[in-house]
Amino acid sequence: MFGTRIELLRLFGIPIRLDLSWFVVAVLIAWSLATGVFPQLEPNLTARAYWGMGVAGAIGLFASVLVHEFSHAWVARRHAIAIEGITLFIFGGVAEMGGEPPSPKAEFRMAAAGPLVSIAIGALLLGLGDLIPGAPPPIRGVLSYLGFINLVLAAFNLVPAFPLDGGRILRSALWQWKQDLRWATAVASRLGSAFSVLLMLLGVVRVLVGDFVGGMWSFLIGMFLRQAAQSAYQHVLVRRALEGEPVRRFMTSDPVTLPAGLTIGEAVERYFYRYHHKLFPVTDDARLLGCLSTRELKGLPRDEWGRRTVAALTVPCSTRNTITPDTDALLALALMRRSGEPRLLVVEDGRLLGVVTLKDLLEFFALKLELEP
Repeated sequence: MFGTRIELLRLFGIPIRLDLSWFVVAVLIAWSLATGVFPQLEPNLTARAYWGMGVAGAIGLFASVLVHEFSHAWVARRHAIAIEGITLFIFGGVAEMGGEPPSPKAEFRMAAAGPLVSIAIGALLLGLGDLIPGAPPPIRGVLSYLGFINLVLAAFNLVPAFPLDGGRILRSALWQWKQDLRWATAVASRLGSAFSVLLMLLGVVRVLVGDFVGGMWSFLIGMFLRQAAQSAYQHVLVRRALEGEPVRRFMTSDPVTLPAGLTIGEAVERYFYRYHHKLFPVTDDARLLGCLSTRELKGLPRDEWGRRTVAALTVPCSTRNTITPDTDALLALALMRRSGEPRLLVVEDGRLLGVVTLKDLLEFFALKLELEP
């Protein structure tokens, strides 16, 4: 979903990040507010005033999105759901959860928190514009816009189309009814996909009638929601298939390892170029001595390859690339996602028992889908 992200700060321990796409949409929003929205709300102001209002409105909009997403994260943490961070990006923001809610009630509370907070912010800002005596037009215009846009944000998110908040509320009700998260997610995801198709069709119509920018936004948001709805259902399927399965069930028990006495040149030719792995365990009679990766090789001059041994460049393996044989397969998959490592070493009492790869997890998932639909 995301590209390059910048971490701005940590709010109560939750990382707040900006995706680079945010800067693009921030400029577009500021421009559209300064040239179109605010001149209609507060006429007869200077261009400088409109641009100041546009920048303030864009910052206020994304602050509102951040508060909306943080409310989801805060409720999720109260229900022991891990939150990996909040990211602001081109389509708004998202609170990245490390797992599914533990119950329908937790899902409902977490989903409802965002719209309720947005409604409260919208009402407060609209009221402030009227309560502040003699408020200057720029302040009155920005407050009115932010109050209105928070109410729009709440209304849009309450549409019962997964993964919008309204779709999550619907899923919680279906989950409570049938006590089946997979079925509830399937139904909510289909409704989300149908809504996304309507948005894309609306976008096409708007483009045809001359509203190119608005039409493109509708189409792109529809595409994003469709992908998100399908991904959410696939995520639930993966969790159902892998959760509770220890990695020892499908790890490779005879992995390729590097002998410590090889020269670097021999290791590159006989192992790295042959097996195409970027990291190899270094062992001595199944005892794990450490790891050697392309990262260590890059720091060694080419003319040293024939003189230096694998043992000389071996570094200790870390928690980023090692797990125990009883580790839950779902936790192994989460570690691969966080670390970017597609292969994890399975280690017990200092001995290498095997290797589990992303391919192993996906093949097990596919087989379980086939045998236990």
